[in-house]
Amino acid sequence: MNGNHPLVLGIGNTLLCDEGAGIHALHLMQAQAPVIPGADYVDGGTLSFTLATYIEDCTHLIVFDAAELNSPPGTVKTLVGDDMDAFLGAPRRSPHEVGLLDLFDIARLTGTLPEHRALIGIQPANMDWSTRPSTEVEQSLLRAVTAATGLLRHWRLIADDEADVFAASAGTTAVNRSPDTASARTAP
Repeated sequence: MNGNHPLVLGIGNTLLCDEGAGIHALHLMQAQAPVIPGADYVDGGTLSFTLATYIEDCTHLIVFDAAELNSPPGTVKTLVGDDMDAFLGAPRRSPHEVGLLDLFDIARLTGTLPEHRALIGIQPANMDWSTRPSTEVEQSLLRAVTAATGLLRHWRLIADDEADVFAASAGTTAVNRSPDTASARTAP
């Protein structure tokens, strides 16, 4: 593949309160974060093998999801590369980790697992029926999106000034300063 083709994937079920945190973070990022040239934003719902093609085709992957972080509700944690893989391989911490592991195994078998990949997990408070996230999770969504823009800057997919402008407008601090035409899709 020529050039960069980032994928921002939100997963979850928005009918189950905080279980939909990944989808809510994805939508917030689409609405407020800097444009990422060549990026796809995909609402992955509760996962399916149709997402394998999206993962195989990307150069950089950010996944937003509700995750059991053993932390207070609304905690946001970013796991990058091997740390993400280890987290997903540990005893069940995300309602979608089995599906995500399966998708990663497909990508590994085909030699297309993105080298640059991260999970931005959000600790849920409530998994009952509701189309709105809990107050704790709703207040954490901007922190999750800010973490994603920090990764994009670190991966040199957006300029420092774009991330700084977003962080300032969001009232947060930009992260990951160290060096090392977007479209929206809903997965079938």
